[in-house]
Amino acid sequence: MNDKFFNEIRLGNSAEVALMLKENPELVNTIDQRGSTPLILATYYDQIETAELLLNNGAKIDAVDASGNTALMGVCFKGFSGIAKMLIEKGANVNERNSMGATCLIYAATFNRLEIAKLLLENGADTTAKDSRGNTAFDHAKMQGVPELISLLGTDD
Repeated sequence: MNDKFFNEIRLGNSAEVALMLKENPELVNTIDQRGSTPLILATYYDQIETAELLLNNGAKIDAVDASGNTALMGVCFKGFSGIAKMLIEKGANVNERNSMGATCLIYAATFNRLEIAKLLLENGADTTAKDSRGNTAFDHAKMQGVPELISLLGTDD
């Protein structure tokens, strides 16, 4: 049952996911073999309709996968700005940290996601947060050599 549920999520088959949730509401926060929740999986596959369905059925918005990444972190490195906006509007924590201390803003800077970085900053992302190596989002932007992100995130002061 869980494998079918997770496959329907990957495919973005919201109608089937809704039926399965109606029959088994506890599926909404189950975990797959890789440690991902249904919401994390839906967002990783850019399935916004399915992600909204899961949230409307009680999915925990800041639940983490086996690496400590939230759904919002995943879309920050994948670059899915529409889902990022939706998750933030629904209350996702923009300053959550994973097991390596990385934040959504650090991911956005590392993977050159300018639009998402702007969105995170508009919603209170902490520019001073450091990962386990002591690097901020600004440091990651400098390492990647992305002038727009370097300018957006500040200076060395």
